[in-house]
Amino acid sequence: MMIRKLCRRAAGMFFAATLFLTFSSVRAAIPPAENLLPSDTLFVFTVPDFAALRADARQSPQWQFWNDPTMELFHNKFVSKMNDAIIGPLETDLGVKWADFEDLPQGQLTFAVTQNGWNGGGDKSPGIILLLDAKGKSEQLKTNLAALQKKWTDDGKTIRTQTIRGVPFSVVMISSNDIPPSVTNIFPARPQVQELGRTPPPERPHELLVGQFDSLLIVGNATDVVDPIVAHLTGSEMPALSDGPAFAADKLARFGDSPLYYGWLDAKAFFGILASIQPPAPNPEAPTVMPQVPWNKVIAALGLTAVNSVSIVYRDTQEGAQLNFFIAEPASARQGIFKMLALEHETAIPPAFVPADVTKFVRCRVDGQQAWQTLQDILDNVSPSVKVGVDAAIDMANVNAQQKEPGFDIRKNLFENLGDDFIRYQKPPDGTGDANGAPSLFLFSVQNGDRAVASITTLMSMLPTEQKAPPPRNFQGFKIYSIPLSRGGMPGMAGTPTPQNFLYCATSDGYVALTTDISMMEEFLRSAANRPKPLSGLPGLVDAAQHVGGGGNGMFGYENQREMLRPVFKTLQAETSGDPAATGVMPLLPKQFRDWMDFSLLPDYDSVSKYFYFSVYAGSATVDGISIKTFAPRPPGLD
Repeated sequence: MMIRKLCRRAAGMFFAATLFLTFSSVRAAIPPAENLLPSDTLFVFTVPDFAALRADARQSPQWQFWNDPTMELFHNKFVSKMNDAIIGPLETDLGVKWADFEDLPQGQLTFAVTQNGWNGGGDKSPGIILLLDAKGKSEQLKTNLAALQKKWTDDGKTIRTQTIRGVPFSVVMISSNDIPPSVTNIFPARPQVQELGRTPPPERPHELLVGQFDSLLIVGNATDVVDPIVAHLTGSEMPALSDGPAFAADKLARFGDSPLYYGWLDAKAFFGILASIQPPAPNPEAPTVMPQVPWNKVIAALGLTAVNSVSIVYRDTQEGAQLNFFIAEPASARQGIFKMLALEHETAIPPAFVPADVTKFVRCRVDGQQAWQTLQDILDNVSPSVKVGVDAAIDMANVNAQQKEPGFDIRKNLFENLGDDFIRYQKPPDGTGDANGAPSLFLFSVQNGDRAVASITTLMSMLPTEQKAPPPRNFQGFKIYSIPLSRGGMPGMAGTPTPQNFLYCATSDGYVALTTDISMMEEFLRSAANRPKPLSGLPGLVDAAQHVGGGGNGMFGYENQREMLRPVFKTLQAETSGDPAATGVMPLLPKQFRDWMDFSLLPDYDSVSKYFYFSVYAGSATVDGISIKTFAPRPPGLD
């Protein structure tokens, strides 16, 4: 009997302990972002499990490429320069160590913007929220926050403590003057421009609230921005983002199955606010010849006010990485660009004449005639004067053409002649290796190719050029029209003309083809009788296409990153940061970044090309919205 009682007591104690630990773990678990953020959230980007994202990133081809032994010289120099220019000075400015913070994100990392009473005007500003769950590193988070507060105090800032629903927050006032020099040196602020007759309002400092609840770091720009977060953490029943029907629908359809990260925009609310903003009153002391942009008309004409939400979600598996983009807009409400680019449920797989050695390909099935009519409607709604200008240019081209061919009508011969198939593909650059010299071919389907070509040559003849168009050239039974393009002088070399370039135009197989590379035009025309090895037969392409819904929904694209990056490597290796004649990306970067990257230290491309492969993407339109999915298969042979 005694033993039985002891057993029951032990079992009861074990059950109680288990129950306590279970409830303790449940209480300690930080809810996901959608259950913490308020119902007026306009935008959220969240990593639900940063530890999982970190682990995935370290297995990614990009991470392996960056840490490849052949990249060591470039890698080490870049990291050293970045530490000297940013990390080190930033640590000094803030009085913290980067190493103390880089491992803190263990659970969710969320950035969000809330409406918070903002209506596009007045004194209210959108709320800004940052959430970081340190999980088992909560004590380290507490220590780091204490060190940061001490640094603020040592710098003479006044910090007050405010308790929100039982959770203490440190509140400090900040302004643009508080941006660390280490940041302003890299990203200098734009100089302020003062309009004549108007005094800009003085800059007001803003509140920054920093607090910690269990393992969760909470940062916000106002008390009423932070309050809903704490309310949801402490058991309040006030509405959250997850309670909204638009977000709930997107979560159910798109955010399941543990994505590594996702983003969501309340487009209905956001564009509704933008459309309600009135343009500023004219300033007689600073008149302008440019008309005021009627943003409400622009947003409405583009069809943005009919969009309910926009979402993006990323997942990764051993098969590859997938990024999905979705615009939630009912088919019955689509206007503007969404109506103009309405995808038809037609095949978009690469036609047989597209060769396998292309580096880029995209095919869209849209009604060209409807797209042209919708574009005219957009112009008419936004700026009738622009629409009048376009019509006048077309009428002038008709008058010029009718002198040789009475009754010629560009609208009928070109725009009302359009089909529903648009294709563009790109080949590797020529032997020079210049990444900017990759040739491409654009095709669009028409009902009558000869009429369309005649309209294009007529329109292009109105452009200023120094050379008269040569007569069309016969090539294997096809006519190739050469349209001279305007040319200017070489930059920095007055009086030195550039070589004459031509736009080549021809028609075949129900398409009009346009290119500035004559070899691509000839290859396309030859394919009518001699089909090349097709892109559609590329190994792995069909399997990859299944991850994006196949190629039968109106849009399909392909990119061969492995071959696209080959000339990029060659161009970058040839550049030096101090070369003013460089034609690549270096002159476009701030000097500080150019100093960090010594591209001459890059390895031979063949030694790292294994980290790059190809990607595909596809678009489709349903009654609920427009979807674009991308998929990058994992390069074969990588661990």
